[in-house]
Amino acid sequence: KYPYTIRVLADVTESNGSSSMASVCAGTLAMLGAGVPLARPVAGIALGLVVEGDRHQILSDILGDEDHLGDMDFKIAGTAQGITAIQLDNKLGALDPAMLTAALDQARLGRLHILDKMAVAIDQAQESVPAHVPRYERVKVNPSRIGQVIGPGGKHLKELQSRTGAKVEVNQDGTVIVMGRDRASTRDAVRAIQAISIELKKDGLYMGEVRTVKDFGAFVRIADHDGLVHRSVLKGEPTVGEKMLVRVLGSDDRGRLKLAHAHDAAEIDALNR
Repeated sequence: KYPYTIRVLADVTESNGSSSMASVCAGTLAMLGAGVPLARPVAGIALGLVVEGDRHQILSDILGDEDHLGDMDFKIAGTAQGITAIQLDNKLGALDPAMLTAALDQARLGRLHILDKMAVAIDQAQESVPAHVPRYERVKVNPSRIGQVIGPGGKHLKELQSRTGAKVEVNQDGTVIVMGRDRASTRDAVRAIQAISIELKKDGLYMGEVRTVKDFGAFVRIADHDGLVHRSVLKGEPTVGEKMLVRVLGSDDRGRLKLAHAHDAAEIDALNR
């Protein structure tokens, strides 16, 4: 569901505790802030153990001295529903099962407490993220139009990627995955793919380009489709090369596309969205 590989880098400048478990928590917050759709937030906590004779004490969130002088360093990361990773350093040679069970129970309480604190800051992936965060979108096109998207020898696809800076993957079932370095490059690539693979629908709004102007109207190209905007439904005097918002009226008895000029502000706003 998320095509990127994420590399999380944590710079810890000072520590008297588990920097790795702090990095787990901070990494979760950072990815949620970047819009990464995590199934659930993950937190981590380190536990220690001090054993003297028949007495023992399990310690939560150990400090440096407890790590160095204690008998166990047990790091447990997970969600509210379960454990995702563990790492255990044990100086005793063996751990009693009851002691291990108690440590896991204590870690769960600590993890849930930390997750509650993290949720105050952020508890789900942000929908509105900074402009420099990489974007991806899935576009569905008719499988019969895949050839137009790719082009002969991949020409169209290469030109599209070079022009927009986005990476485009085309699957045989018509699913196209667009991965861009930012919102603008992803949007430009998606719009270009939609323009190439477009299947015009009656009453649909499309942005076209005026190719020819005649006494009886203007011929407008939408992707690789040409249609006529009759003078009776033209607004103003169009010029060749002008961008024109048109509405599809249907086709005439010879199968030629019939269009109407539409430049209502609300319609243009709807198309831009």
